[in-house]
Amino acid sequence: MELYRNVKPVSIAGKSDIGVLVSHGFTSTPQSQEYMIERYADAGFHVECPVLPGHCTQWQDLNKVRYTDWLDTLKASLDMLKSRVKFIAMEGLSMGGTATLYFAMNFPEIKAAVVVNHALWLGSPLIPLSPLLKYIMPSVPAIAGDLKDTSAREYAYDRTPIGGISQLWKLCKLVIRSHDKLTIPLLIFKSEEDHILPVKNAVYTYEKAASKDKELVWLKNSYHVAILDFDKELIADKSIEFIKRVYSGGKA
Repeated sequence: MELYRNVKPVSIAGKSDIGVLVSHGFTSTPQSQEYMIERYADAGFHVECPVLPGHCTQWQDLNKVRYTDWLDTLKASLDMLKSRVKFIAMEGLSMGGTATLYFAMNFPEIKAAVVVNHALWLGSPLIPLSPLLKYIMPSVPAIAGDLKDTSAREYAYDRTPIGGISQLWKLCKLVIRSHDKLTIPLLIFKSEEDHILPVKNAVYTYEKAASKDKELVWLKNSYHVAILDFDKELIADKSIEFIKRVYSGGKA
């Protein structure tokens, strides 16, 4: 049985008044966030990391969902955190980063945002044609598992569903044109060598975000799935420090 089928949502009750809503990426699972979740829990944070619809089953299911299904699932997890804490940050990898930016723009409950190799432009000129291409070819080879650390592994689908890509592209377009609504403290991580998503995504968000408190950190020793790669400790350390600083009212 594929390992991704055994991955479940994560819900951890912390000891502090800080909660973190965590989102995995496209075709992936909460397993990709396991190191970050462990570090957040060790810091005393409450953590919610749901399985997004269409994931952890079979890749064909990602051709049956809409991007709003992902947002609705994340909103339900946000509501769970709201019942437990007063301060909520959000962190996401890849598509999870796109969702994080969307929530940062539209939900005032989110007080700080961390994105890792987030998706805006998806790196192929054929992406805008995905709503039509999905009828011709339901999937293409996998995009998951882009790791410099050969001992690491990401549990994810072995195919990339084109219908799901078309929904991700819809979400990306919403976020691209709404960066003026991005005003909360923002921490951006971008791998200098990312074989999945172009560097311009991070540069665009950093330059266009209206946040006064924003930082772009370049990762020199990781590929796309950086939170499982050689820079994972750096990402976790800086993310926790950033979240605690914003919570305490500190300034950049």
